[in-house]
Amino acid sequence: MTALSPPSAAGRPAPPQGIKHRRSWIGWGFIGPFMAVFALVFLAPIAYSLYLSLFRNQLVGGNAFVGLDNYRRAMEDPQFWSALGRVTAFLAVQVPVMLGIALLVALAIDSGRLFGRDFFRIAIFLPYAVPAVVAALMWGFMYGPRFGLIGDINETFGVDLPNPLSADLVLASIGNIVTWEFVGYNMLIFYSALRVIPHSLYEAAEIDGAGQFRVIRSIKLPAIRGALVIATIFSIIGSFQLFNEPSILQKLAPNAITTYFTPNYYTYSLAFSGQQHNYAATVAIIMGLFTMVIAYVVQLRGMRKEA
Repeated sequence: MTALSPPSAAGRPAPPQGIKHRRSWIGWGFIGPFMAVFALVFLAPIAYSLYLSLFRNQLVGGNAFVGLDNYRRAMEDPQFWSALGRVTAFLAVQVPVMLGIALLVALAIDSGRLFGRDFFRIAIFLPYAVPAVVAALMWGFMYGPRFGLIGDINETFGVDLPNPLSADLVLASIGNIVTWEFVGYNMLIFYSALRVIPHSLYEAAEIDGAGQFRVIRSIKLPAIRGALVIATIFSIIGSFQLFNEPSILQKLAPNAITTYFTPNYYTYSLAFSGQQHNYAATVAIIMGLFTMVIAYVVQLRGMRKEA
């Protein structure tokens, strides 16, 4: 007997037109609610911001179409470039320090040689649960040279510690707050990636006589490269979005933190203090595009190294 071959697709009867049309709408029925919310809370604000950036509210004539004039103004705005340069310097220093500390902590916890590992992990992660506003207020009052911890130390020991809220040190002080907040978050990302590394690799390394530093360099770091790239991208985006800490500390250090201290704070000041909504939307669009390009470049470089 010869084996019967399955019927070909060409020989099967076509489904009725009504059933075929119904099937084509089933997928849209599942993703429809998400697409509606996505369009409402993500696409619509971006479209409205683009619309605002093309107009200018004038004393004579009201809201007039100006095309790309707002973008030209931003490219020539020294306050915008000052804010962008300041936040770029901030992330160039703060992000490597924060990720380096988080990586060291994750490696220490994963080594299995740390006493009280579970308590240590929770203690490092706990600052991430503190709201950013509360963290900025708490550290701001500790920084105070007249009413805070720095002032108490100066008065008690008769010393003159540098003022963390001075114009020269306030950016480093903000970096300390952000690092304190997000070291635990990044540590958890790295630690989760370390936990999925196969133990067979460690056993093979032990048989070959590899030490702890060789295991870290040759096994652990290459295995968590993807997590490192993701954490770096999130940290870069968060640095460009820096707003809470400067806005809270500005009340404590008005001479050190200007209204254009960071691009986000500059945008907020333009929109709500200066009533320049169109120009504020322009700055926001430029910063969104700039952040997207930087994050994409970091992702491409990370993927290229991983490949």
